[in-house]
Order: sequence, then structure tokens, then C-alpha cells
Amino acid sequence: MTDAAGRDAPDLPRLFSEGRYRELEEAARALIARQPRHGGLWKALGVALAAQGRASEALEAKRQAVVLLPQDAEAQANLGNALAAAGDLQGALHCFREAARLRPDAPEAWQVLARALMRAHAFPEAEHALQRLVELQPDSADAHNELGTALRELHRMPEAARCYRRALELQPGLAQAENNLANTLADLGQAAEAEAAYRRALAIDPQRGEVHSNLGNLLKDQGRLAEARECYRAAMALAPGFAGAHSNLLLALNHDATLPLEEALAQARRFGAAVQSRAGGPLAGAPRPHPGPLRVGFVSGDLRSHPVGYFLEGWLPHVDRRRIALVAYPTVTREDALTARLRPHFAAWRSIAGLSDEAAARAIHADGIDLLVDLAGHTAHNALPVFAWKPAPVQASWLGYFATTGVPAIDWLLADEASVPPEHQAHFTERVWTLPGSRLCFAPPEDAPAVAPTPALRQGAVTFGCFQMLGKIGDDVLQLWSAVLARVPEATLRLQNKALGDARTRDAFVQRLRRHAIDPERVHLHGQLPRPAYLAAHADVDLLLDTFPYPGGTTTCEALWMGVPTLTLRGDRMLARQGAALLAAAGLPEWVAQDPHEYVEKAVRFAGDPQALQALRAGLRAQVRRSPLFDGRLFAERLTEAFEGLAQASAAAG
Repeated sequence: MTDAAGRDAPDLPRLFSEGRYRELEEAARALIARQPRHGGLWKALGVALAAQGRASEALEAKRQAVVLLPQDAEAQANLGNALAAAGDLQGALHCFREAARLRPDAPEAWQVLARALMRAHAFPEAEHALQRLVELQPDSADAHNELGTALRELHRMPEAARCYRRALELQPGLAQAENNLANTLADLGQAAEAEAAYRRALAIDPQRGEVHSNLGNLLKDQGRLAEARECYRAAMALAPGFAGAHSNLLLALNHDATLPLEEALAQARRFGAAVQSRAGGPLAGAPRPHPGPLRVGFVSGDLRSHPVGYFLEGWLPHVDRRRIALVAYPTVTREDALTARLRPHFAAWRSIAGLSDEAAARAIHADGIDLLVDLAGHTAHNALPVFAWKPAPVQASWLGYFATTGVPAIDWLLADEASVPPEHQAHFTERVWTLPGSRLCFAPPEDAPAVAPTPALRQGAVTFGCFQMLGKIGDDVLQLWSAVLARVPEATLRLQNKALGDARTRDAFVQRLRRHAIDPERVHLHGQLPRPAYLAAHADVDLLLDTFPYPGGTTTCEALWMGVPTLTLRGDRMLARQGAALLAAAGLPEWVAQDPHEYVEKAVRFAGDPQALQALRAGLRAQVRRSPLFDGRLFAERLTEAFEGLAQASAAAG
């Protein structure tokens, strides 16, 4: 704050440095009355008003300062800060860009610009700003850490990891950089190094709930479920309002077949009560009839190459837009080729990534959505706390989850009778709407190779397979597979997933095999492959052995398309019955075992008849193409009828 108003003017910088903001305001106003075109005085007034919490007045003073001093970088930055606080991020960005242009050698200008760009999810430009910041401050650990985060958002993981490592070289005790490095290593499939980084972060700062939760995710994906649950509980204890950690715990509990349904339901109710207590609203009232199609919003972080995306693509092109208008609300910025194929089928595409729960709810409410559908449940990138605000008069959960959300503001859950028979509807806080045939419809992979002959015919022995995540392969699963392999001594087992690409994880899994009397020489372990190569790998498998209580979904459907059937075990809850529901919809009810004994007996019987496997394989793609599981046109009609029925039922009840 330069005092250029005259020799007799008060010492404005001194008033500011001493925190005498009211006096600073009075002095600045008195001087402005004499020199209304003096930009420096308007700057001082803006700072004084902001320091007193008078944001709207400060904003106007800072605007006037920029009008009078358009080439003043400090004035631009001040106005940018005020606009950002007022929620005008684009206006703030304009100011921060000007400040960086005016002072290209000022690190603080590039830093504030980069942080605003990150908030706006303008990651390529943020990378540019941060690269400039690193040039100006090559020894700044924070600069390297922030650059790593921008690169991570751009999915350039090896580069991001290098930035985090450099930050830690410069400042070894930077817990956030350790956590960021661990997240990146986990994405790269380097589980052992990721775990070590998480534990270093917690050694530095054991009170960081986010790190406990992230470590829990890593452990869950390795099948270390008890340790993962402890991590989530630690995160919740440290941050009682941490909905993400609570969701992670609920997702992990689905892996536990011994957990009583009543306990799982009670834990979900606790989540629902917690998010409901923090929400305002409801924003939407009872549904009202209006002209035009039913407006249906989809909230998801998975509108991309992800199982949710695969289960949308097949039926979206067949939606009758005269009846329903779909609006997408992605919760993350990540997009890919599948996103580009999905987007044209939506009447609108409005990102809520980075918004607060309230801001997201108000944006959805302003769109006049009739039915809001959660596609995530308690999986990653969910927005369940947004639903607690009740931004739409009717709300439902479907597709991406397989248990109750526990959120009182979610009215319905869409299922099919095979996964949720009438006697199981009490497992949910939501009312259950039953879709005929199947609750899911899968899009055939466009890049799938032709179906190959069953390999047992050329190898003389059957190859069992499983492409599930390692976290689904619990000790009960290995015990049952051990019984199968003992009964079919010439058989081998092919396992393939991301976690097995890590050498230490693979070595630990080999030890688990030995503990269950499975000879590791009979088990072929493979890491993650690109989707075309993964689909082609089905040529090396005769039949798949499903996991339990968390069976396959996408993997089962992909295998069916590749001519490979899956043997599944029917369980006692929606998730555990998913495999049975998929195979029933595909016309393969005989591939569903009712208990572990039948699972082993059927595996032995199917393995003993390679000719029957080949006959099934040869016609399976054509069979499932005609089934409710792959018939996109039929599914679009049934889902549209369900959406209309949900709206009508809720209107009648309200």
C-alpha cells in the first residue's frame, strides 16, 4: 500500500501492519474523497474492508482499483481473490492471468493462478503455470508437489511420481507429498512401495484421516480386509464427518460373508443419518406434472471406461427422448473415448466435480430434475451426501452398487428378482423397484476378438480362470478352489488382475496359495493387461471360477461374450447373488451353485467334459446377444418404464 496521496496523508501501510483496519478504512475514504482517481487508495480501502469481513464492499473497492490501475499486478491479484471468494472463479482466473502476465517473474503470481486453475479443473493450463513456478522456485518442495498433482490429474503418473519424489528430496517431512506419491504408486500398481509411502506419511502425521483411508483402500485391494477396515475406522475416528472413509468401510464390509445382514444395514443407516444431519433442505418438493419428457439425472464418477460406462453404453442409444431426457452429473473430470460415446445420448452434461455438496445439490435442483439416480452407491467418487439435500423430488440408486446406501433421502433401489427376491427387500432402507429380466444390460466390447476354441481340446487338460480383483479372492475362495484342484489334478488355474503385477504382492499371494495346499506351479499369475489383450486372454481359459461373496459383474459379462462360462455361488444378499442373476439372465442357470459342495461338484463335472464346453462356447456369444443381459433396445424400454413408474408412484404417495 503505497502512500501517494500527499506528505500529510496518514501512514496507510503502518495502519495495515498494526491491524488497525477500521482506521485504515477511514483514512482511505477521507483521501479518496479528495483524490477519487487514485488507484492506490482504492487498493488500501479494499484491503481494509476485506480484513473486516465486509466482502461485498471490498469487492467493489477492488474493482475500482483495477479500473484505475489495470497494469498493477497486485490490484489484479486482490480482485482475483475477492472474486474467488464470491464464487466467480472465471472472473478470478482472468485477474490471476493478468497478474502473472504483468509480473512474469513473480512466483506468488504463478502460484495463485495455478491453484485457481486446479480449482477450475483446467489442468493443462495449471501444469503450465506450475512448470513456470518450478522454474522460478526450483528448490520449493511445495511447487514440485503441486506440479505432481496437476500431472496426476492429467493421468501422467510416472511424471507425477517424479515430482513428488523431488518434493520429498527437498523436504523429507512433507506428509502431503508422501500421501500423493503413495496414491500415484498405487495407480501404477506398485503396491508395496505405495504402502511404504502411506506409512511414512502416517509416521510424520498420524492424525491425517485421509491417509488412513487411502491406505485402507490399498490394503483392501490386496485382500487384507481386516487391516483395511481398521484403517477406515481410524480415519472416521480422526474425522467424524469424513463421508468418504465411511463409504470405504461399507464397501469393504461387502467382502465379508460372515457379517450379519443386520449389522451391515445398521452401519449403512449410521452413514445415512450422518450425511442427513449435515444437509439442509430438502430442496425439492413433491413432483409436479409438467410438459415434456421426464427429466432424469445420473450422478456418477464413472462415465468413462469403467464397468458403469460399459453397462450404460449398450442401451443409451435406444432411449426414446420423447419420454425421458437424461442429464449427466459427472463427479470427476476424467474423460476418455467411452465418455465421448456416452455424451451425445444426454440432453445435458453438467460437471459437479469440485463443488461442495450444497452447491452441487443446488445446481441439480435448478435444472428441474424429476428423478435423480445415483450410479455409485458407496464406491469411489460417489456423491451420496448431495442426495441428502434432496435436490430432486424422486431419488433412486442403481447400477454401480449392490447394497443399501442407507441414505433416507434416496427413495428407491432398482434391482431384479434374481438379485433381490421379495423376502430380501427388508435389507434396504430404500423401497425396491423390480426390473423384469435383469437389472443390468452390458454393451458388447467393440474390440473383442473372435471366440476361440476351448483350450482343453488342444492341451489335454482344463484351465480354470479368474480375472477378479485380488481383494475378492478371500481365504474361503482359496479353500474352495483348493478342493476343486484336488479333484481335477491335471487342471491349472490362470489368475489375472492389477495387483498381481506387483512382485511383492505376487510373492505374498503365492504364500497364501501354499497355505491352502494349492501348488503354485499349477497357478499362472498375470498382471493387468490392456482391454483388447485381456479379452484375448479368454482363449487360454476353459471356464471361470467366480469369487464370493463378492462375485464378478463386468468380468462375467465379458467372459460370456468371449464364449467362456462362469461358475458362480449364489449367496444370501444382493451382492452375493449378482453372479447368479447375470447367469440366469444369460440363460445359464445350471452354472449357478446353491452351496459350496455343489460349487465343487459342478466345477469337477464341467471340467470333465471339454466337448460340452466347446459346444457351449461355440454358440454362447449368439445366445447372450439375444438375452436380456445384452439386448439394449429391450432394456431401454424396460428402464424407461421403470423411471416413469417411479415418478408416478412417488407422485401418488406424495
